[in-house]
Amino acid sequence: MAGFRDFLMRFRPVGLPGPAAAGGVPADRSAELAAELEPPLVLLEETEAEARAVRERADEEATRRRRAAERTAKDIVEQARARAPVVREQSAALVRDATKAEATELLAAAARDTAVLRRRIELRTPALVDRLVDALDKELTAPDDERREGGPPPWAPAG
Repeated sequence: MAGFRDFLMRFRPVGLPGPAAAGGVPADRSAELAAELEPPLVLLEETEAEARAVRERADEEATRRRRAAERTAKDIVEQARARAPVVREQSAALVRDATKAEATELLAAAARDTAVLRRRIELRTPALVDRLVDALDKELTAPDDERREGGPPPWAPAG
């Protein structure tokens, strides 16, 4: 009679196909692979769940930050709108001051030009008056036949 060990040997896995071997049951490769892959797949499922939780927390944090940024932006816009009249007034004052300074400078330049022009007039007027008086004296004291008809007046500068 066969012993218990021999009985169990009938159920040991054997590979298919292959050379003839002692009797046994065919090897269940899919069960072996499933048993081999089960621990890493369980770990992978845990990692996937952890990744899902991380993504959910990240989405929540992104939403929280987006809302905070929107509130901050809204506050900045409100502050800017509140300050706008003051800034406009300051800018207008700067432009007014610059314009006043430019106008003052232009008036001073015009006064200088006017003074130079008056000085030139003061210097040239006596000589011009003397030439005019001499020309009129000659014209008025000359006999009628020597008087010029047409042409430039005698006091005009020679050209």
